[in-house]
Amino acid sequence: MRVADERLAGTAGELRATRVMPGLEGFWVFIGVDLLVFTLLFFSFMNARVADVGLFTDGQSQLSSTRGGINTLLLLTSSWCVALGLTAVRAGRRQSAARFLGWGLAGGLGFVASKVWEYAVELDRGYGPGSSDFFMYYYTLTGIHLAHVLVGCLLLAFLLRSWRRQLPTRTEGAESIACYWHLVDFLWIVIFPLLYLVR
Repeated sequence: MRVADERLAGTAGELRATRVMPGLEGFWVFIGVDLLVFTLLFFSFMNARVADVGLFTDGQSQLSSTRGGINTLLLLTSSWCVALGLTAVRAGRRQSAARFLGWGLAGGLGFVASKVWEYAVELDRGYGPGSSDFFMYYYTLTGIHLAHVLVGCLLLAFLLRSWRRQLPTRTEGAESIACYWHLVDFLWIVIFPLLYLVR
């Protein structure tokens, strides 16, 4: 009997040990592919910049690093709130989980509003995607990223609606959405200095 119990305990321990990554396993394939696509875009941007440093420096000077900094602060704060929300879920604190997730969603929506306003300002000043190679990359990189933020906001809204009623018994789905949101945050941390700060 003791041997059987030890075998069962060993099997449970092995199952726990095999799950080293948070979230659903297949989801990490998507994150890896997404990172690869953005990495190729970043290298393409840097190659184009090396070919015409003056043009890219002039384009960067037309952007507001203050607005970019505000966007960065919004996403960092949002990502932190999502992490706190997931911690609250694991601890069984439903109200705290919903509150933190609501703040995380608000940060994401704030980023969307800020970015749309920034686009409107740049377009009004005559800087569209066809203005130069720099602005072509600017709208491509930030546009694809903004689409990621919008998808992330929808996923967070779905979680918020679920967590207000009842906390999940399994957290893999919530962990996957949180990892996606942290990916969105990480990508912006690369995009912000690349487009706004690097001279």
